[in-house]
Amino acid sequence: MHSTEIILSPRVRTTPYEQRVYENGVKSFTVYNHMTLPVNFTNTEDEYHHLCEHVQLWDVAAERQVEIVGPDALKLVELITPREVAGCQIGQCLYAPLADEDGLVVNDPIILRVAEDRYWLSIADSDVKCWVKGIAWGRGLNVNVFEPDVSPLAVQGPRADDLMAELAGEEVRDIKFFRFIEKEIAGTPVLLARSGWSGQGGFEIYLQDSNYGLALWDAVWEVGKKYQIRAGAPNLIERLETGLKSYGSDITHADNVLECGFERYLNLDKPSEYMARGALEKIRRDGVQRKLCNVMVEGKPLPPLRLCWDLRHADTKVGRASSCAFSPKYGANLMFAMVAVDVATPGTELTVMVGGEPYRGIVKDECWK
Repeated sequence: MHSTEIILSPRVRTTPYEQRVYENGVKSFTVYNHMTLPVNFTNTEDEYHHLCEHVQLWDVAAERQVEIVGPDALKLVELITPREVAGCQIGQCLYAPLADEDGLVVNDPIILRVAEDRYWLSIADSDVKCWVKGIAWGRGLNVNVFEPDVSPLAVQGPRADDLMAELAGEEVRDIKFFRFIEKEIAGTPVLLARSGWSGQGGFEIYLQDSNYGLALWDAVWEVGKKYQIRAGAPNLIERLETGLKSYGSDITHADNVLECGFERYLNLDKPSEYMARGALEKIRRDGVQRKLCNVMVEGKPLPPLRLCWDLRHADTKVGRASSCAFSPKYGANLMFAMVAVDVATPGTELTVMVGGEPYRGIVKDECWK
């Protein structure tokens, strides 16, 4: 594959941890929410094995927060997602897809309830703040919408609990999934959540003062040495095995929330108002035409996917594959694909067109069976 370079200028924002990322030999970045996001330090497969066995420290400051605070904060949050948020407790996180008036996915953030009238949307890669501010102003809601000085640092891997218990106290072992507590680490207050973009377990540390970025990194790193800590990044192989879809790749603003398999996270009949109600009610009545699913291609590793690959069934184009990696666990290529609903049933054979060459793919369930 052709090697190229992305020029980093002041218009691509730095992170509070970027100096340490360079010192640990980062090989590649991507741009995410107008900020650098590390991709590789060695190679994807090497980092995959290390992540599954030890612990890694990830600079995920590009996972920006949109703060919604004020008397109408809950009303605004309910308005932008079909998931019911009223029952979310202070100290709880919710995965909650955001949907516009057409039922199309705007983003799929984690929502953190920080206080009674204060929420953070921990967003994927899109300009959610501008969209939410426009809705708040247009509706005349009594809220303030802005990006706070919050920069997550992720500790991921099977030794994450041991590391964080030593660093922040044994009580962190008792934090339930998608819950967070307030702690002080490296001399600064943080929110510590059991969450993160891997299936290996771990935490996200929400730094609330970027001036403490290097001190926070160093504090985690020093304790992590005995656990074979390494600098890492969200791993393509691991996220495919775990089933973690990426907004902007596997899910886009061209896809509606029901096509994306979000039913488990939604309450389309929730009592509070939400923008997508009419559109999603119609889609539910009419049925979806496409579905996001898992596809496996056995055989040798496929080349890196840059542009979406066409999928065919009976010589007819039926969809596109958006993410792909060779899985050591399954000994096959795993991919996410948006396909016509009538061929989205597990066991269906599809033809994956890679650089003009056909490969046999099989639709799998969410557990790759």
